[in-house]
Amino acid sequence: MTLSPQWLDELRSRTTLSTLIGRTVKVQKAGREFKACCPFHNEKTPSFTINDEKGFYHCFGCGAHGDAIRWMTDQRGLGFMDAVKDLAAEAQMEVPAPDPRAAQRQEARATLHDVMTAAQDWFVTQFNGIEGTAAREYLKNRGISENIIREFGFGFAPDSRGRLKDALSVHGMDQLVEAGLLIKVDDKEPYDRFRGRLMIPIRDPRGRVIAFGGRILGDGEPKYLNSPDTPLFDKGRTLYNLDKASPASRQTGRILVVEGYMDAIALAQAGFEDVVAPLGTALTEHQIERIWKMVEAPILCLDGDSAGQKAAMRAALRALPILRPSHSLNFISLPAGQDPDDLIRSDGPQAFGNLIDKPQMLSDKIWQVEFEAEPLNTPEAKAGLKKRLSDHVRDIADQDIAQHYRQDFQLRYETAFFAKRENERSGKTFQRSKSKFNSNFVSFTPMADTKSVLIDGYDLRIAKGILGGLIRHPSQISKHFEELTVLRLADSQMQLLLSELVSVAMRKEMLDMQGLLTILEQTDCYNAAKGLLRADALNFTFNRKLPDPAPSDFIERAQNDLAEAIKVITARPGLEAALAEATRRVQDNLDEESYAEQQRLRQAKQEFHERLVELTQIDDIV
Repeated sequence: MTLSPQWLDELRSRTTLSTLIGRTVKVQKAGREFKACCPFHNEKTPSFTINDEKGFYHCFGCGAHGDAIRWMTDQRGLGFMDAVKDLAAEAQMEVPAPDPRAAQRQEARATLHDVMTAAQDWFVTQFNGIEGTAAREYLKNRGISENIIREFGFGFAPDSRGRLKDALSVHGMDQLVEAGLLIKVDDKEPYDRFRGRLMIPIRDPRGRVIAFGGRILGDGEPKYLNSPDTPLFDKGRTLYNLDKASPASRQTGRILVVEGYMDAIALAQAGFEDVVAPLGTALTEHQIERIWKMVEAPILCLDGDSAGQKAAMRAALRALPILRPSHSLNFISLPAGQDPDDLIRSDGPQAFGNLIDKPQMLSDKIWQVEFEAEPLNTPEAKAGLKKRLSDHVRDIADQDIAQHYRQDFQLRYETAFFAKRENERSGKTFQRSKSKFNSNFVSFTPMADTKSVLIDGYDLRIAKGILGGLIRHPSQISKHFEELTVLRLADSQMQLLLSELVSVAMRKEMLDMQGLLTILEQTDCYNAAKGLLRADALNFTFNRKLPDPAPSDFIERAQNDLAEAIKVITARPGLEAALAEATRRVQDNLDEESYAEQQRLRQAKQEFHERLVELTQIDDIV
């Protein structure tokens, strides 16, 4: 039957959503909305809201979202048409008359669902019989539990050209061919598609079997064989395990994407149930859009080999044209030569959990791949990198997002090739005015490690002092692009100011304090900048008002101290991590070498603290 958007909108408008939901969930009035404890995940404090005016519900805890029809399908478990019919009956609306051709297509699909259900039952029977011994042994060797075998419905296809055809002959040869279970070539007799393979059912979001994947148990090619596209199955639009991952993602707020079925199954067994996999193809635009309906930034978990990295880049480039605000992709790379199953077996689930806790952003992945694509030892190669990055930006349809990517890549490019060269050309190193401060225990190498450094707590006060110093000495911003671009300040206003300072310095090579303030006056950062210049509590040498004229040694010391403060604040997290690791090694194995390393790092930490104290002392520096 044909249901027009206008008819469905009328149905929603005639349905009072709070009344509908209130039949099974206790709801309370909260201003112009209603609230309740979310029925999709366990909670004690209500985070589930219902808005009758807009006709939708939303949970701020698990992200569940939908209208009246979605409520009936997700919470009540009805099919779409059954949900529509129930709501229409209550709203006293007539469901449009069936379209004969649509009815025929629906009947054909229903028949094919029956065929696929019968095939699944038959494959499971063979798996549990004598002929399924090798298939059962294979799963046992891979550590797949009996519970997972039943849950995922593993089966077995005997090595025969006609066993399945004979067993399901009641459904007719045409139906078996259309379902992708038999192969028919010209006028020859159809024969079984899957032979001598471990069978993995592929289900739609409602849990119905729509296709199969078969893994060869002995020698032979291909290693994995999928069903062909059928009226039920479109491999470019289908995600394996979506029926189980969708409810799991409401609990975790994430979706993991792996390369194949066995990766997904291994992760599910290890407790990562919010996992899906494409089916023999790179992740498609349709699949990305499907995942974005559940989470805004799915995590792609790909093998660490070259094939896995190529798959990651293909997914990244397919996502660029369809990016929209707040929606992106994240990535993790597994150790070389390992898939998720290997990693979990060797190091346990926690090792995989640690990886997905710190994913790589889409922009980082594209930069990394292009930066490492070829040696960048000639001007032509560097220009080639810039062109490739520009081409990627042009692929982004959303112009706001494209502009942010353009600025991000430009800043990385400047940092890689110009800021570093400028420091080398100046022949200067960071000078320390008083202390014997030694930071050799830690290093700051943003090109090798692009992770951001979060600054909060006491260090945030130091960061504010640094921002004030950069405003008073704007010529220093370009000299510290590397350090400044990885800082992430917990104060959003300060972070905005930092980003603006870097952006202005990239556009203006020659800049003084008054010129910088004039530019900032056109932004939302101006008041914050002026506030830092008036902040009497910021007692660093580089925060003090410059005399007119300013003696050269005054300026030199202030700028040296500013450089050192930046180095300290960016290096401290690395030192803390190194000290924690050294302490762990001492606890595990107390020997002379590990103890000495721990003591060296403790001394470095103390020197960090003492130097910060010195930098904040008020003295006569003229």
